[in-house]
Amino acid sequence: MTTAQETGHTTGTRDKDYDLIWFAEAALSNALRMELYRDDAERAGDSELADFFRRAQGESRKGAEQAKQLLAARLAAK
Repeated sequence: MTTAQETGHTTGTRDKDYDLIWFAEAALSNALRMELYRDDAERAGDSELADFFRRAQGESRKGAEQAKQLLAARLAAK
């Protein structure tokens, strides 16, 4: 699959800003997905897998929060 690289012409947003926004969205989406996976593991009685997904969800939340803070600081500086 080939994807077009966004250079700002289409969206009006430069690559690095677009990338940071995309990362925050992807991390938040992943945190939601990990919730579903954790619930599936818990329903199946697999506490080891549920704990794994819980930790992965925490890391996704952490990444999203860091991206949001970085984005806010960069937008405030403009």
